[in-house]
Amino acid sequence: MGEAARKLHAEALATLERIVREKWVKANGVFGLFPAARVNGDDIEIYADETRGAVAMTWHNLRQQNKKPSGRANQCLADFIAPKESGAPDWIGAFAVSIGGFDERLAQFEAQHDDYSAIMLKVLADRLAEAFAEHLHERVRKKYWGYAKEEQFSGEQLIAESYRGIRPAPGYPACPDHTEKRALFTLLDATRNADMTLTESCAMLPASAVSGFYLSHPDSAYFAVGKVGRDQVEDYARRKAMTIEEVERWLAPYLDYEPADIMAVSST
Repeated sequence: MGEAARKLHAEALATLERIVREKWVKANGVFGLFPAARVNGDDIEIYADETRGAVAMTWHNLRQQNKKPSGRANQCLADFIAPKESGAPDWIGAFAVSIGGFDERLAQFEAQHDDYSAIMLKVLADRLAEAFAEHLHERVRKKYWGYAKEEQFSGEQLIAESYRGIRPAPGYPACPDHTEKRALFTLLDATRNADMTLTESCAMLPASAVSGFYLSHPDSAYFAVGKVGRDQVEDYARRKAMTIEEVERWLAPYLDYEPADIMAVSST
């Protein structure tokens, strides 16, 4: 609204025009559509093929534990996939996209001590990665999965997420555990197919990247898991074959209790 904001916007558009004209960045991505079923209440089995015999990945999820008004459920992303025991066939999508190839350009800016241009390039790369994720999701809905072939939305409606389906990403409020990216990257063979890797802390490289899942259920919507109790942490650790201490480290911001090791330090 203000003069400074308008100036920043104009400079961002000018930089974006150069990015496109001079081909500063490269977009890489991969997606897959797989048979799937809900198991163990909160997990999703993703199968290698239509026989549904070989499990390619199990996506472990968390459920809200906050007190809800009568008639409102404590949500979990697994609720949007048909239970295995129902026999109803269901499917899920997975994706990983990135914007990279600009390290040399970034190094030039930094060598020139042009921090502003370096930051602008990084920010625009992040936005382009998000735009790529949105664009690919639209193509999947309308063509590759095809459950919304007749979808016609304006840019404003797309921004408002008026379409059917969601693309939750590990590390975000509905599925806050970043470690689920490891199995996701293996499922998609993201390193070979999209030149993307994970660090030990499950950060994606290139840094301007988005990865996650596609859910098509008409009622699917984003939500925040919120705080989780030790009972769910114990169950989650069992399902993931991890120690409780490992899970507590990864979910530290979401715990509604103090882990034993923290309490031991505090008591000393």
